[in-house]
Amino acid sequence: MDPLASQIQQLTAQLNQLTQENDLLKQKLKLCEEKLSATLDGTGLCLWEQHIPSGDLTIFNQEWGALLGYTLEERAANISSWKSHLHPEDKDWVIKAFEDHLTGKEEVYRAVHRMIHKNGTTSWVSDRGRIVEYTSDGHPLRIMGTHIDITQEKRYELDLARLAHQDPLTHLLNRAAIEKAYLQMQQEKDFNSGSLLFIDVDNFKGVNDKYGHHFGDLVLVEISNTLNHYCQTLISNNNVSIARLGGDEFVIITSTADFATISLLAQQLIKHFTRLQTIEEKSVSLGLSIGIRGFDQQDSFTQVCKQADNAMYGIKQSGKHNYSFSQPCLEPKVQHIG
Repeated sequence: MDPLASQIQQLTAQLNQLTQENDLLKQKLKLCEEKLSATLDGTGLCLWEQHIPSGDLTIFNQEWGALLGYTLEERAANISSWKSHLHPEDKDWVIKAFEDHLTGKEEVYRAVHRMIHKNGTTSWVSDRGRIVEYTSDGHPLRIMGTHIDITQEKRYELDLARLAHQDPLTHLLNRAAIEKAYLQMQQEKDFNSGSLLFIDVDNFKGVNDKYGHHFGDLVLVEISNTLNHYCQTLISNNNVSIARLGGDEFVIITSTADFATISLLAQQLIKHFTRLQTIEEKSVSLGLSIGIRGFDQQDSFTQVCKQADNAMYGIKQSGKHNYSFSQPCLEPKVQHIG
């Protein structure tokens, strides 16, 4: 056989062998990618790679689409589409964190942030990445990273944080939170003096005993809504916080110390509850006994609350359904409502 023909034949055989080996490697690569994708999908983790000069993203599994509610056909994976879905309140600082890594200011890109889903809801993401390849002249070429949908965990975390300072029934502040709000109010630049109203619901035990605890809970929710309404309506600067201390006891604090304004608020609340309240088609008779104490930057919450409580107790002893101002070194002064 002609040596040239023999050489061509050998090269052709080698090429065919290489082609077969290449096809086999492609099949193995595809199988590995499928296994990786299935594994990542099961963990909720998305593996991504960005070609930095073009901004194109390669998504190695389907969690990106599940996170945002889009298929790859609906929304191409690109840095611009990622930026467009960042939550408005997080967008600037997240993009800065990403760019700080690209420019070498940070060793890695790391951010826990929110993204906007196709249906308008918010998803939480734990996002990480680092540059894995540079060009010959030292510019970043590729960055790889992961993001994990942590929406459920974040909601649980936020719910726990809410429960730490919020009454779970009425969603008003709890005692710890109202004391914190009191201290913050005292530290405000323009604060001079404020007022604390200690409120106890009259006849709540009778209603609770007659109709049961579930109905009693509905009554407490209705009372909290009423307190919110009158505070927002009558206190113009809206610097007011409301708490349920427990049972049927509530506290209102406000930076308003004007006697007429606070008196009007107390009068309107009492007047509202002198009327029969209709809840779940049941008419119930309630009332409020309110003790009021002014405070300034030096007064402790515990002492002011105690003095307002004493004034409220004086109302309970003198017939209920009224309010009284507590003054230092003076007996509570009952305000009679005509």
